[in-house]
Amino acid sequence: MNRIAAPVHAVAAGPEDLIARQDSTIAIAVFIALAAALIVLFQFPPILDYANHYARIWLLSGGIGEQPFPEIYVIDWNRTFTNVGIDLLAVWLGPLVGADRLARALLFLAIVLPPLGAIGLHRSLFGGRHYWQIAMLSFAWCATMIGGFINFQIGLGMAFFLACIDLRLQGGNPFWIFAWRLAAAVLLTVMHIFSLGFYIAIVCGLEISWRIDILRSRVGLARLTGRLASAISACALPPLALYLRTAALPDAGGSGLGLAWNDGLILILINLVSAITTYVPLVDVVLILPLILICTRAARAGDMQVHAGLAVTACGLLLLSCISPRHALGTGWISWRFPIMTALVAMAMVCPFANLRRRHALSLALIINLAVFGRAGWVGWNWWLAEKDVAAVETVLRKVPAGAAVLPLGHEPETASSLAHSNRHFAWGLDTFRHLPTLAVPFSHAFVPTLFTAKGKQPLSILPPWSEIAVPEGNLVSIGVLSCPAMMREYEGFTPYLSDWRRRFNFILVANADIPDRYVGSSMPAGLTLIGDAGFAKLYAIDKVMPAEPLSIPAGCARAS
Repeated sequence: MNRIAAPVHAVAAGPEDLIARQDSTIAIAVFIALAAALIVLFQFPPILDYANHYARIWLLSGGIGEQPFPEIYVIDWNRTFTNVGIDLLAVWLGPLVGADRLARALLFLAIVLPPLGAIGLHRSLFGGRHYWQIAMLSFAWCATMIGGFINFQIGLGMAFFLACIDLRLQGGNPFWIFAWRLAAAVLLTVMHIFSLGFYIAIVCGLEISWRIDILRSRVGLARLTGRLASAISACALPPLALYLRTAALPDAGGSGLGLAWNDGLILILINLVSAITTYVPLVDVVLILPLILICTRAARAGDMQVHAGLAVTACGLLLLSCISPRHALGTGWISWRFPIMTALVAMAMVCPFANLRRRHALSLALIINLAVFGRAGWVGWNWWLAEKDVAAVETVLRKVPAGAAVLPLGHEPETASSLAHSNRHFAWGLDTFRHLPTLAVPFSHAFVPTLFTAKGKQPLSILPPWSEIAVPEGNLVSIGVLSCPAMMREYEGFTPYLSDWRRRFNFILVANADIPDRYVGSSMPAGLTLIGDAGFAKLYAIDKVMPAEPLSIPAGCARAS
């Protein structure tokens, strides 16, 4: 690293010390090929929401017409106007290419588009194919990606690419610029409302331009204010028009705004780290440190170019990362969205070590490639670990008959830090497997109560009487809820499907079953018959007759009260 930081004005000692021509193209192509290979090899990687999205894509691609789903689901586009990008593609392209191919393609785009968009903007700003662009690929992996926020991730990449076009149009005819931004805003609003906000932030940074000297001139400041007002107005019109026409907005289940905050320094710091978080935060931090070191060395060596306007944007996004709520309006992990925006803009706004001699450039390329492909390898390892878990779920689902109602539950472990099962948790100890039971929809033609059907976010709606035992978004509740009355009372407010579960469901699918539950171990209430045991997943048939003996409350239930 000391050599990388060598002053750029040093006198060359020989031909080997000539300024190197940096080219990131091969490494970027290899990364794209690697991401594609991972998607091909692993159908259901440990990505939190992906299995749930897959089931919905399957329904919208034509599965909704297969029995018994015409009596369970209906498509209603009046339920939402944003966050529907993948849903529209499922309806338009799903019948042509198949739900599986489409879902994999969308996941691939969610991985590669954000860093490729940042690379595209970096090349537009700085010219050339600098090695620093390879470093941006590290941010293909983050909490929102592992969380399965597919619309959001694709929207981030779209915002970057649309901003590249915007950059080329700046200084041209104001009418065409306004029209372009209007069209871009429509596309981004449909994909995800946060991607529109990201696009606005980038465009405003680009309008400020390379230097902030303009802020010292009243005339220049007035012109900048006018350009920013025009850009924001053009981008705000489409969502405003759609908002005035929509019949449904996200809500918090009738409980108002439903705000939850990162109300402490530790929570804020953890939230900021979500920009790099995958499965084990310590591994992520170690693999991102070389990139931070490169920036600090470049700054000390005076070989760091910075776009001032985007620096202002990055600071604004960083502030939002710290002050935004964690949950609001029935939408989870809002505060996760801003750290990855901040990181991508910060990567695109700087160009460290643009002028290196050949021997130093080789060291820079080696360090960056090791960091980037080390993270990709780490993610691939966890995806490989998860294969046996997915296979276990598929195995027990073969025993579920069409038209059955499946109650998904799980074993909540004592700790989520086991490296042997690092694929099962990410971020703040959240499980990555909670939505695997929704695969019962495409694989078994069965009903699961936790398929995404949120008003204001998804076009799928559930028909009665099935709607009485469904939630628009759900977690995987511990099996302890069946044996612990106090836990049942705690959860009944947001998991109403648990009420009278013996009568309403035919089967219980237990995930993470090879690790004891922290409350009740592997104990299940009477009246259940184990019909499938694949280790990670177990399937129980529910006896519709209530057992005669009184309910036995395990001692571990005291921990849940």
